[in-house]
Amino acid sequence: MFTLPSAWNLIISTIVFFVAARYLHRYLEAQGIPKGMTRGMLVFSLASMVSWGSGEMVDWTQEKIEGPQPQVAQASDDMSQLLKVLGQAQSSAELKGASSN
Repeated sequence: MFTLPSAWNLIISTIVFFVAARYLHRYLEAQGIPKGMTRGMLVFSLASMVSWGSGEMVDWTQEKIEGPQPQVAQASDDMSQLLKVLGQAQSSAELKGASSN
């Protein structure tokens, strides 16, 4: 099931992405690989994978420290509340539209 990443995941994975991209760029420059789209895509792909891995490690560590969080019950409750609010907003919009005519 898809869950949103934690704030720590976003912060640390963003920092790791830029550090990895910088390191890879400098490493490939030292190896004499010419600049171009292929090299740029390689740097982007590898930095993204390193960043994703660091984010997963952050989530794993956070789960080990805090324990697993119940997600399913909260998501279904949030969805039902959202649908109720949307239904009320649509009903009030219909009433305003009918009263203005």
